[in-house]
Amino acid sequence: PTKPLLFMKPSSCYITAGQNIEIPLGCTDMHHEIELGAIISKDCKRITENEAMNFVGGYCLALDMTARDFQNEAKGKGNPWTFAKMFDTSLPVSEFIPKDKIPDPGNVALWCKVNDELRQNGHTKDMIFSLPYLIAHISQYFTLQEGDLILTGTPSGVGQVKSGDIITGGIPDVTEISFKVEQRT
Repeated sequence: PTKPLLFMKPSSCYITAGQNIEIPLGCTDMHHEIELGAIISKDCKRITENEAMNFVGGYCLALDMTARDFQNEAKGKGNPWTFAKMFDTSLPVSEFIPKDKIPDPGNVALWCKVNDELRQNGHTKDMIFSLPYLIAHISQYFTLQEGDLILTGTPSGVGQVKSGDIITGGIPDVTEISFKVEQRT
């Protein structure tokens, strides 16, 4: 792609340690995507790529959960991905990671396992767009505010999860996360 594909998630998507990921009603194909998240520290509007990192207050490790069957149906009709990306519990996140723990967000290893099977093992240096580029690009169109979270993209290995699965992920020597998947009833 020549420019980033953007979508938003409401705060009801966020979950943290001890909470479960819920497969939405009617979803038969849910996928995991491990990503580095950058947390915006102050209002950010129409900035340059060189200024971008001055607006990052810290990081988190995140799972961008996708109802792939909902997404494929929406794509096929040319519709937005709202139900595929914005359902409750679709954004499990780690604890806050201070900025000094990740001195170069363009050089971060990420991994994700499902039931102890390694599914994703990648690196932010392989992402299509750098974090400074993403922040600057987004800020040209709408104002980012303190606490906003930008996910930076996912390495290869995205795959399906089912009820009962345990998804773990990590940034070596920085943080690990673990979430159980269950079917919403």
